[in-house]
Amino acid sequence: MKDDNKPQFLFGKRNYTIMLIGIAVIALGFILMAGGGSDDPKVFNPDIYNWQRIRLAPALVIIGLGIQIYAILADPKK
Repeated sequence: MKDDNKPQFLFGKRNYTIMLIGIAVIALGFILMAGGGSDDPKVFNPDIYNWQRIRLAPALVIIGLGIQIYAILADPKK
């Protein structure tokens, strides 16, 4: 008797594709959050408080986490 115990992935191809999109959105959020510091510690750089670092980047990270949750909960058979 031949036993066909092929390893099966937990998620389908669609789930992994959505997960990669979510990881890319999270990475983009962290990239947008980076920087803004000053080379001289005695000089204040107001660019650290611009809208990109305060609003856009954290929103992208949260959206990316939502995409990850959707990818985990999505039905792989669709």
